[in-house]
Amino acid sequence: MSRYRGPRIKIIRRSGILPGLTSKILKPKSSYIDRSTANKKISQYRIRLEEKQKLRFHYGLTERQLLKYVRIARKTKGSTGQVLLQLLEMRLDNTIFRLGMATTIPGARQLVNHRHILINNNIVDIPSYNCELGDIIAIKNNKKSQSMITRNLNLLQKFKIPNHLTFDSTQLQGLVNQRIHREFINLKINELLVVEYYSRQV
Repeated sequence: MSRYRGPRIKIIRRSGILPGLTSKILKPKSSYIDRSTANKKISQYRIRLEEKQKLRFHYGLTERQLLKYVRIARKTKGSTGQVLLQLLEMRLDNTIFRLGMATTIPGARQLVNHRHILINNNIVDIPSYNCELGDIIAIKNNKKSQSMITRNLNLLQKFKIPNHLTFDSTQLQGLVNQRIHREFINLKINELLVVEYYSRQV
């Protein structure tokens, strides 16, 4: 299954707020009724599926990528669900988004693909690159790259950077200073349901 490229409003109407997918917020509709679930008993499988889809859409992953991360998380010491979220949070595209350099994860992915991002003074054009402790994420030293980042930072003036990252607005660079803790992940999701969904596939 490929990465989702369709209407984002449709997804957040169904799944709720997904800050990584879009910065748009739907106005509440008191008269809106989801006819697909009205007067129907929702199965446990569907609950797990929807939670998995929420995670996939937020981080902009393909089904194959998410399955790969679940397999890695299962082999890693600790709670599988929390390890899975830590792996996803340490992706380069998500780290750029969390630093406020991009308004969404797809926007961050585009910055990486277009070679605007440096890791420890080296250009990295792989959005799935796994950031490590001590990594310095900076912007290429040219006017176009820096103006794009400055514009995004101005749009996100009240954006709160999580505790595992620090950002120097004068140098336009961020630092990964620790592993992220569960409470700083800005996504309402039950990661255990995602792990249960994949329990028979890994």
